[in-house]
Amino acid sequence: MKMLLSLFALLSAALLVNTAPPTCYSRVLSLSKEITESFKELQTSKAVDSCVEMLPRLYLDIHNYCVLAKLRDFVAYPRCERVLEVSELKEKARSLYTIMISYCRRDLVFLTDDCSALENPILPPIEPSITES
Repeated sequence: MKMLLSLFALLSAALLVNTAPPTCYSRVLSLSKEITESFKELQTSKAVDSCVEMLPRLYLDIHNYCVLAKLRDFVAYPRCERVLEVSELKEKARSLYTIMISYCRRDLVFLTDDCSALENPILPPIEPSITES
């Protein structure tokens, strides 16, 4: 019986941990990753409109202070209003910008202000897969 109660308590604790609300930082981090991935998908999609190819590059590093200017520039880009996916992406970028400058203003720590790092990001190397011989 004690074993069953212990198991029940453990499962209850696990459920409580998973239902905790996200922190401001985790929300900004997840939204920036979502935007970056959506932008990559948009760039590689088969139905790429010519205006999509002209969009400013969108690589987001929320630890770089220049990300705020990058988001402003992307949202203010005057073309592609007729492309639904771009409009949705701009709305997500606007939301991220708003969260960063108002709700999370005091919670975020910028580690750099290197704007060129957002234009030419150094991505971590991809680990080679191990193939069986």
